[in-house]
Amino acid sequence: MMKHLTEKTRTFVETASIEERIEATRKFKWIGYTNAAQILKKMEDCLNYPKSIRMPNLLIVGDSNNGKTALLTKFDQSHLAYIDEKTDKLINPVLMIQAPPEPDEKRFYNAILEKLFAPTRTSEKIDSRQSRVKNLLKHLEVKAIVIDEIHHVLAGSPSKQRLFLNVLKHLSNELQIPLICAGTKLAFNAIQSDSQLANRFEPRILPRWTNNTEYKRLLLSFSMVLPLKKESSLVEGSIANKILTYSDGLIGEISKILELSTILAIESGAEHITNSIIENIDYIPPTQRKKAFYN
Repeated sequence: MMKHLTEKTRTFVETASIEERIEATRKFKWIGYTNAAQILKKMEDCLNYPKSIRMPNLLIVGDSNNGKTALLTKFDQSHLAYIDEKTDKLINPVLMIQAPPEPDEKRFYNAILEKLFAPTRTSEKIDSRQSRVKNLLKHLEVKAIVIDEIHHVLAGSPSKQRLFLNVLKHLSNELQIPLICAGTKLAFNAIQSDSQLANRFEPRILPRWTNNTEYKRLLLSFSMVLPLKKESSLVEGSIANKILTYSDGLIGEISKILELSTILAIESGAEHITNSIIENIDYIPPTQRKKAFYN
């Protein structure tokens, strides 16, 4: 019975109500795949790199909604803050923040302070704010700074961009900790605009999905954790093609299609995903959203 599910999911489905299964479907699920595993391994290498005057940095590049933030979140959640039992000291190995909407040094420091639940004062000078941030990061033994949406750097003037990139360089050099950044292809342009940063950042690409073996493995992994009582033949040609076409090859869209399809399959009593289910979900593919906007 329900051999298509993981043991944990099967146990849940056996006792859960319809409402509980729908709620579980909407919750974030980490689905691993080869490229993600390789990038996570690289992030771990950065985290464990011995302190030196030239720390390795990583830049994860991909289209919007193609798994960058999910990767960073997975890494961050694997290294949550904890209390050292020997010293009773709070240790925060990974600090994850989102880049400010424009390359602004004050906003950047504020984002760090707010993430660390440290007070911010409007009147505080930049030098004082910078010093406080560095002292906090040292005290908490932060071993890596993770910055999402780094392409926001390009939202400012060239002079502001240079200043902000210098702030990143200074922080990494001063504390001897790696920077792990993620953003769209514009992020690559931002980092490349500074020759020193460009030499220090290793780019890793998250390409759009295509109809290959890796894509079929991804669908199979999804099918094992979706709380449906019957097996869905997601890797079957027409269904796999339909999901890929609708999603435009973006993993975030694939996940949303499967979420909506699972909920409809539960509510309708079908209990498995079919072409008909996918065609009847309340979903507008990315390409059609763009057309609707420009028309």
